[in-house]
Amino acid sequence: MLGERAAAKYLRHQGYKILEKNYKTAVGEVDIIARQGDIVAFIEVKTRAVSPFISGVYAVDSSKRAHILRTASLYLQQTGMTLQPRFDIIEVELDRTTHRVQKIEHYPDAFSQTESYGRY
Repeated sequence: MLGERAAAKYLRHQGYKILEKNYKTAVGEVDIIARQGDIVAFIEVKTRAVSPFISGVYAVDSSKRAHILRTASLYLQQTGMTLQPRFDIIEVELDRTTHRVQKIEHYPDAFSQTESYGRY
């Protein structure tokens, strides 16, 4: 929850309009749906304690990507939205002791509808 709030704040500061948070359907969930210009971004937020070993981006595996893609498709159908979809990942790193946000890393266009693997 802290990571998603930090990600939403970051996105607003970058000029995005938050359309939905924790959008759920029978096939999956998207943490944040946001618009910037003619793009609608479906964003998975990964919150992790600061670690030198593994990035949260790698936790978005093919199964998770498939759920996000199906959920995004339903959202676009239900809303009639014709904006260009994009699939992003935001990684929020927290300090292990204070639980304060240390870093926010945004990976725009982290994966697409046509690839079977992630770019990150």
